[in-house]
Amino acid sequence: MPFVLQPENYQHYVKQFEADERAATGRVYDGEPAPGAAISEAAWPWMEREIPWFDSSDKAVEEMYYFRWYAWKKHLVQTPQGYVITEWLPKPESKDAGYGALPDAAPFHLGEARWLHTRAIAEDDARFWFRPENDALKYSDALATAVREVTLANGDTELATSLLAEMKRVYAEWERTQQDANGLFWSIDTRDAMEKSISGDGYRPTLNSYMESDARAIAATAQLTHDETVAHEFKAKADRLHRLIETVLWNPTDKFYEVVSPAKDSSIHSQKKFKDPGTAMQFSGARELIGYLPWQYSEPAPGHGIAWKQLFDPQGFDGRYGATTAERRNPRFRFPSSDQCTWNGPAWPFAMTQTLNTLAAYLDGAGSHVLQRSDYMRLFDRYVLAQHLTLKDKRTIDWIDEDYDADTDEWIAKRMLIEKHKQVGRGNYYNHSGFADPLICGAIGLRPQAGGHVVIEPLVRAWSYFAIDALPYHGHMLTIVWDATGSRYKHGKGMWLAEDGHILSRRPTLGRLEAQLK
Repeated sequence: MPFVLQPENYQHYVKQFEADERAATGRVYDGEPAPGAAISEAAWPWMEREIPWFDSSDKAVEEMYYFRWYAWKKHLVQTPQGYVITEWLPKPESKDAGYGALPDAAPFHLGEARWLHTRAIAEDDARFWFRPENDALKYSDALATAVREVTLANGDTELATSLLAEMKRVYAEWERTQQDANGLFWSIDTRDAMEKSISGDGYRPTLNSYMESDARAIAATAQLTHDETVAHEFKAKADRLHRLIETVLWNPTDKFYEVVSPAKDSSIHSQKKFKDPGTAMQFSGARELIGYLPWQYSEPAPGHGIAWKQLFDPQGFDGRYGATTAERRNPRFRFPSSDQCTWNGPAWPFAMTQTLNTLAAYLDGAGSHVLQRSDYMRLFDRYVLAQHLTLKDKRTIDWIDEDYDADTDEWIAKRMLIEKHKQVGRGNYYNHSGFADPLICGAIGLRPQAGGHVVIEPLVRAWSYFAIDALPYHGHMLTIVWDATGSRYKHGKGMWLAEDGHILSRRPTLGRLEAQLK
């Protein structure tokens, strides 16, 4: 039960979302019915049962929080084998058992699901991707890391330890198929879910960062089972990859992590989709948002923080509605393409989620920084601003889709598909990104970790009040509150943390707050 917030105060959002959906698509789609059910459960009763409640002086962020859960619920499928979370709206006609689920955004799905009240939602979806019959390697991802992050939120290590053998199997398959003799992993940009990029194929900061992080997640999980041999083995793998990322993928001229063309003996050359740049072990010379991924999945050298100066540089990634996926100064920025899904400059909710997560990790690191906490919220606010659609009657509604123009907020793929009279509506309510997780762990600042110690380090500073209530964490319900005047929540001025309705810790100003769970 919520401690300070009343769920009925937010039901009006859902009523508006339903009206907006009817206006935009002609109907309300609540997702697929559960096994044995004739109809799907509506969004509001599901949200009442499942989500943490959020309240803020920034009503645009508050509304978007509830909209994203409204959209997310459409992708939750309850199958006879358990819950599955889809990227596109579920496809009952799919020949697989996953309603067309794909692994590229699965870490985002798990990141959101770990904050729901039914733990089986995240755990079932994690187990789905580690079943041998499901192709976890169809796209690059950091699934072992995502599983560990679920356990850091719920405090139960059984999910990770029970999947240890499968995590090792998937890791070995990546090594067998895409790791070269030099120790680096190659990838085709399309298999990173980043087609038509400027940098192209080769040793990309994506898969290499994911694999370093997954190796550390496997090592940590092995330690939980007291298997020191496996823990040592995977720590060594992670350490080697870390050295390679730092020494091979860091371009000292551009001061950025970049794609490097594959070695002459790379097995990527056997791939039909490989586009050979005609060089070997050369930097692409293209700064792209993926160059920030090492801050989330690795541990860059302190001096490499200079790369973050590009985020709000007008010739770098700066955009009114979010960050462009490639730097504007590159001569191939937004090169012509008939493909509606391009990563040569358009903004993507997928990339915005990654960049928010990496920026939070960077700001959480020790030492001085070239960006500040306010910059996180500047990017977050632009992300909120982007998630809208203007209807034919000129009314603007909350919306989430595929790629968009960072300057005009036009949904690019949506427009092109309408013009082609092809797959119209494909990206409706696209579940290819995150929102609740960056809000909870970035803006509000909860730092999930093993053990009973709770650390909150908010990145937001401008809000006069906020509360996240009925937030499941380590078997308890947390309430995190900031109330500058004490008049909003009637529990006094300042910032405070409650566990199961009992206040554990407070401070008079907005800042770092720590407590020990009872």
